[in-house]
Amino acid sequence: MGPLKGVKVIEMAGIGPAPFCGMLLADMGADVIRVDRLTESGVGIPVPPKFDLLNRNKRSLGIDIKSEEGRSTLLDLIGKADVLIEGFRPGVMERLGLGPDDCLKVNPHLVYGRMTGWGQDGPLSQAAGHDINYIGLTGALAAIGKQGEAPTIPLNLIGDFAGGSLYLAMGVLAGVLAVRNGGAGQVVDAAVIDGTANLLSLIYSYRQAGFWSLDRGVNVIDGGAPFYDVFETRDGRYISLGAVEGKFYREFLERAGIADEDLPPQNNPKSWPQLKKRFADLFKTKTREQWCELLEGTDACFAPVLDMEECIVHSHNQQRGVYQSLDGVIHPAPAPRFSETASEIVRGASPSGADSREILYDWGLSSAQVDGLVAEGVISPGEG
Repeated sequence: MGPLKGVKVIEMAGIGPAPFCGMLLADMGADVIRVDRLTESGVGIPVPPKFDLLNRNKRSLGIDIKSEEGRSTLLDLIGKADVLIEGFRPGVMERLGLGPDDCLKVNPHLVYGRMTGWGQDGPLSQAAGHDINYIGLTGALAAIGKQGEAPTIPLNLIGDFAGGSLYLAMGVLAGVLAVRNGGAGQVVDAAVIDGTANLLSLIYSYRQAGFWSLDRGVNVIDGGAPFYDVFETRDGRYISLGAVEGKFYREFLERAGIADEDLPPQNNPKSWPQLKKRFADLFKTKTREQWCELLEGTDACFAPVLDMEECIVHSHNQQRGVYQSLDGVIHPAPAPRFSETASEIVRGASPSGADSREILYDWGLSSAQVDGLVAEGVISPGEG
């Protein structure tokens, strides 16, 4: 019953950014139909449906889109959709007869979302790649890591999901809004390199204003500053400190018991190595839990560094319901939150093709049409 209730989305099954975008839309109430192949594609890391969080809240249509009947059936559904999202290399959908021109011909109000790493054009557009490559080309990867060490790989959060999925979701929703304001359907070209470059806007501001070095681990918010870093505790665990502003820095010093020491100035980079060593020695005098008791919940800008199991049981995350359980599987909760039209997790991922009959009935095909498509092997018989 989320804010996107009534919005119809067709998602061409794939991996990474496009499915995550589909999950975001489905969490917010959109009717997201995942179009799966009738046979296993062998793409990506296979995940049992029970644990396939990116496909939660969606229904699966198994269909042979290479057959004329399958393509025709899918185009019929596209004619009734608000959004289509796909994450293939440029040209694949066109070769299937499902490119933007084909789809906008049957549905002039369709928002056609395209998710790629390199973009729809350019010298690299046809090359294979993954998150690490895309963030490598945009400067993001080079900026992350410790001084004198190789760049640190930030999982696939920055490229695939931040620079890709979130920009695709924003783009298609903007497109839907434009249509509802009287505009035409259109293509949304969401490329990971574009989104990741855009995410670096603030860092480009710092760089051009002379506040940011190209060297890793020497800047204010990349681990170079002693007041914005991760430190090991006495028990071999870690805490995070982000006391950038003067008043927060002073509160940290006071609560940590070192405000009266003769420390060098906070914002003089030449003094950072000395301060960092002092802080490193300090944090090793107590366990992580002891530091939490002293600093957590204060304006010292402090938090423990928790692993993916510890964070589930942290009191703050539990009270806010940051993680939810469905059928014994932990899900990060839908985000953001809405005061009137709450997003929710209503179902886990469907096995490939499990909902084919139900989807086609709901989207207007007759029983005779559906039975004929099943009999011809065009769609999966599903579970209904």
